[in-house]
Amino acid sequence: MKELGTLGQSIWLDYIRRDLISSGKLRRLIDDDGLRGMTSNPSIFEKAIAESNIYDQDIRDRAVKNKNVQAIYEALSQRDVQNAADEFRSVYEKTGGEDGYVSLEVNPHLAHDTKGTIEEARRLWASLKRSNVFIKVPATSEGLPAIQQLISEGINVNVTLLFGLTRYRQVTEAYIAGLEARTDQGMPVNHIASVASFFVSRIDASVDSLLEKLIAQGGQKTALAKRVRGQIAIASAKMAYQIYKEIFDSNRFKKLTDKGARVQRLLWASTSTKNPDYSDVKYIEALIGQNTVNTVPLETIDAYRDHGDPKSRLDQDIKEASWIMERLPKLGISIDKVTQQLEDEGIKKFDAPFDKLMEALTKKSSE
Repeated sequence: MKELGTLGQSIWLDYIRRDLISSGKLRRLIDDDGLRGMTSNPSIFEKAIAESNIYDQDIRDRAVKNKNVQAIYEALSQRDVQNAADEFRSVYEKTGGEDGYVSLEVNPHLAHDTKGTIEEARRLWASLKRSNVFIKVPATSEGLPAIQQLISEGINVNVTLLFGLTRYRQVTEAYIAGLEARTDQGMPVNHIASVASFFVSRIDASVDSLLEKLIAQGGQKTALAKRVRGQIAIASAKMAYQIYKEIFDSNRFKKLTDKGARVQRLLWASTSTKNPDYSDVKYIEALIGQNTVNTVPLETIDAYRDHGDPKSRLDQDIKEASWIMERLPKLGISIDKVTQQLEDEGIKKFDAPFDKLMEALTKKSSE
């Protein structure tokens, strides 16, 4: 695990729960495995709070004080994020602010509400009072202007639910435009951090189902469909990395780096393997590269510690990756439609556990 760091990749944990922190396990992951950060989302908090009794007494104590379930959730989640951020503070300081971050997401129901996203992100940032936290904002069309505004205000942003290459370019534009707006005001940018969380395995899960239908039908497209099955997500990620290098090596961004600005690193999200036919470290092995982040669940960390093979591969086989992406239209598959569908589904996948969590908090509050 630590060898990944020598190859330029930071491993962040895609999980948070109070006992992970209080038991000392998080500290051991930091010290022994070189863990450099942590992310959370509504689904993770739903499992942590609704499916355990760890938070029950805290919930009852707050309910007695007539706190509503939204306020209770915010208090619980913010406390966990603050405590985790404090554990990662040494990493943050040692890496000069490159790593050591913990993320907290805005209410997923605000995914299509620019104004609401900005207001909630400001409030969460002010409440957390930690420089080594990210506010997660979805990469929807409504999220883009929110990202730009928040960056211009000096708020660290983890751009989440990012699936497509076209949308990725828009995300980088929002980040850079936010930095430019800030420098135009004579404000410093050297302390601002951001990552663009590119979701990986869900792309294969979606496209593979389309390819398997073509394979089952037989015909002229069968051989090509078999050839690219299971390859789209990694090919897409490799093309995203080429876009990243193009944009952040540009003269435009150099003007910002001269003022201390940091690049917006690519973060590989959704890297647990969905298909049991594929390697359980498939989405780590192929995506190791300089100045990137991979956020993984505990079971994937265990798997990689056991049988990972750390080598820098992200810059390899770029022509092959481009060829694979170019073949999709020939198979009747629009990657833009697929990624838009994944974005829409991703929002629903966060809305549902958030609502379920609110129901669980209502029930626990009355017990």
